[in-house]
Amino acid sequence: MSILRLLTLATLLAATSFAAESPVEQKVLEATKSPDLSVVHLWAPWCSNCQAELRSGGWLKAVKDNPQVKFYFVSVWNDGQDGRAMLQKFQIADQPNVTILADPGPRKGGNKIKQFAGMPLSWIPTTWIYKGGDLRYALNYGEVRFDVLQQFLDDSKSEWSHKGEPPIASP
Repeated sequence: MSILRLLTLATLLAATSFAAESPVEQKVLEATKSPDLSVVHLWAPWCSNCQAELRSGGWLKAVKDNPQVKFYFVSVWNDGQDGRAMLQKFQIADQPNVTILADPGPRKGGNKIKQFAGMPLSWIPTTWIYKGGDLRYALNYGEVRFDVLQQFLDDSKSEWSHKGEPPIASP
């Protein structure tokens, strides 16, 4: 009987660990499998670094200059609120290639999430660029320099290959 209880407990624990991602994380993971470019931007409206990015106009320019790229603004550490009002203030919310999501929260202090969609999350803003399910670039700490973001988007559009290059000579 105790073996049966142990097996039942192990089965429940295994099932719980597979369902650890929130519906928002699942939506982002599914979206990033697209063959097109996807930008996942983790932010919060109360974060001064996130506010500075918005005030600079860089996000609006990036979204408008890259209409074929899907942008996912995911509010984290914000008690389940999506921050839509702030994104509307900076004309980002109604852009056709922008999706606004919120981590369900509330998650503060020691309970706040430390990873999102299988990636570490220790700071916001955090920005990831995906193509075809592959992470191309991760900007995991601090404000984005938008000229660099644009370069990463341009680089991610290409197919990386070293075919036809000469091999490295042996010593």
